[in-house]
Amino acid sequence: MPAKFPPKLLIANRAEIACRVARTAKRMGLGSVAVYSDVDCAALHVKQCDESVALGGVTAGESYLDSDKILLAAKQCGAQMIHPGYGFLSENADFAEQCNQAGITFIGPSPASIRIMGAKSAARRAVASANVPVLPGYDDEQQDDEYLQQRANEIGYPLLIKAVAGGGGKGLRMVEARADLLPALAAVRRESRSAFADDRVMLEKFLPVARHIEVQVFADQHGNIVHLYERDCSMQRRHQKIIEESPAVGMTDDLRGQMTRAAVECARAVDYMGAGTVEFLLAPDNAFYFMEMNTRLQVEHPVTEMVTGQDLVEWQIRVASGESLPCSQSQLSLSGHAIEARIYAENPAQQFLPATGTVHFIHHPDDRADDRVGDQTGIRVDTGIKAGDVIGHHYDPIISKLIVCGKSRQEALHKITLALADYQILGVHHNISFLDKLINHRLFQNGATETRFVEKHYRELIERAVIDFDPVLALACCYELKINHDRQIAARQVNEQRQQSDRWSPWSLADGWQNNLTRTLSLHFDYQDDHQGGHQGNHQGDHEDAHFVAGIEFAGTEFNREHPDLDLSAVNLRLNLPGGVYAAQYQMSSANHIQLKMNGPHVRHAVSGVVAKSGDQIMLHYQGRNHHLKLVDRRFQEQASAQHSGAVRAPMPGLIIAVAVEVGEKVSSGTPLLIVEAMKMEHQITAPKDGVVKQLNYAVGDQVKDGDALLVIE
Repeated sequence: MPAKFPPKLLIANRAEIACRVARTAKRMGLGSVAVYSDVDCAALHVKQCDESVALGGVTAGESYLDSDKILLAAKQCGAQMIHPGYGFLSENADFAEQCNQAGITFIGPSPASIRIMGAKSAARRAVASANVPVLPGYDDEQQDDEYLQQRANEIGYPLLIKAVAGGGGKGLRMVEARADLLPALAAVRRESRSAFADDRVMLEKFLPVARHIEVQVFADQHGNIVHLYERDCSMQRRHQKIIEESPAVGMTDDLRGQMTRAAVECARAVDYMGAGTVEFLLAPDNAFYFMEMNTRLQVEHPVTEMVTGQDLVEWQIRVASGESLPCSQSQLSLSGHAIEARIYAENPAQQFLPATGTVHFIHHPDDRADDRVGDQTGIRVDTGIKAGDVIGHHYDPIISKLIVCGKSRQEALHKITLALADYQILGVHHNISFLDKLINHRLFQNGATETRFVEKHYRELIERAVIDFDPVLALACCYELKINHDRQIAARQVNEQRQQSDRWSPWSLADGWQNNLTRTLSLHFDYQDDHQGGHQGNHQGDHEDAHFVAGIEFAGTEFNREHPDLDLSAVNLRLNLPGGVYAAQYQMSSANHIQLKMNGPHVRHAVSGVVAKSGDQIMLHYQGRNHHLKLVDRRFQEQASAQHSGAVRAPMPGLIIAVAVEVGEKVSSGTPLLIVEAMKMEHQITAPKDGVVKQLNYAVGDQVKDGDALLVIE
């Protein structure tokens, strides 16, 4: 007889995974409870749950990582189950134990299983005893530098240094030569101590060419264990996955059988219960080696749901409630091909530096797929971000996950390409264009995946597209006119209110009258490039930021006679752009969508785009690419340029953890200057040019804000 579900489930997480869990809870008839930090009080996951409890605090440590606050919230709302999502407390054995002691069901494996698999060294030993292959390495307790250097020499280079408690790409460095070992060891320890409060490391032989193949396993409390096939997660940057797919390209029945049996044995070796993922490295000769087991739901679980037709969150809830697995192994099968792309707030052209800022506009592709069903026509978007949200530096910068499913890999690739082209986000840097290039790379299209793919093809993947700036500037001009028009409407409303008090006073009028009124306008724009090099395209030189002047003339009767094809109900203009003079007309199809007709030297067709503005920054999406322009007041430009000359600025908020230069020191382009820690990862700041360090503004331990001048190079 099925177990009776508790009436209320608390989700100890945030953003897209909290929204994802809440959807299944609602479908199963469970009440859902969100928790939130001070900065997440208006977040999407809070709105989508039935109840919410404030945790207070801003950082993860003050909120989502505070187990006492989470348990207190569960008691306050009467929740009988806690779903930890992924990250935060999801693989914290002490928290799972606290839940058990409080009489609250922790949706996950036992504390004992989490402890074994959570420590990479213990996990290696456990699976090796079950005859699962592991790479040569060192995973013991002695941790002094001299001994680790000795063991590294025995293993041979290249090798990996891994944080014993690490995960998600944090606390991981590849070392190619003996001279690089100690600096890399220090960096891994710092990062691991910050992210996991544990600086122990292990060493492992590095495979220069390998694929990352993982197997989804599930076990219940009655001794049943199944696998739900494999996922290929080889496409990574900074050791973090960005594209996942299922099934793996080129996977034979024999190899799949070997790998899935090994994964099940890994789970059996630690008496596992719940959802787990066993990760392997697959060598070119089809030899495979255990990497780690994640004792939680994976970020990429939707690809498995799409090809198996199963809701893994529902499975988690049922298994934690004492039920047997919903399906036996013989009842599970693969159907179609699914691909997931992770949409991050980051700048790929700056080595994937995480980005912060306000999301001023967001449009997701059509989301029609059910969580449980491998919908062959479906596009699924898992997100926790809406327009107006601020992406800060306290949490992971993921915006959403885009998942598609097709009858074949070729069909899935076509669908995700179309979906990425339809994805529009303004306000923060993101990786959508990069993902599109990656997915459409000829080698990836042919299935040639490997873990160092992005590293090997990085220059090619971030290469700038040729830009015709005329339509970009035209859209920016029209949006600025639209804003001015909105201001005039607001002024008229003020005028009407003033006239009620003194309708005859000329000083009460706000009708836009000006002395010597002209029907022309000049706008100055700086085009702000994501790259550190120069532009490619029309009408500009090799500069990091190109400057443009656009002239706008409002069309009169004579102009309309010259262009009888223009719609007189729209706003008609003459635009003087870098490429020439254009006849143009525009209409706003919505608050941010511009429809524009252009007739001139380079463009003779309809143009459409999405535009948003914040202060003097204009953000524009046109032909699948984002463009950033700054509206410049020429009166202050030279003064500002002189003031900021030579300053090296913080690319994001963070903590200074190392300063590598002194005042007066000569540096060359690319010389390491400082290390900033943000989002629990280290980011090296290098010199943008040759010169001398004239001024150091911050020291180790100082907090910096985005855009702060860290130092000055003269």
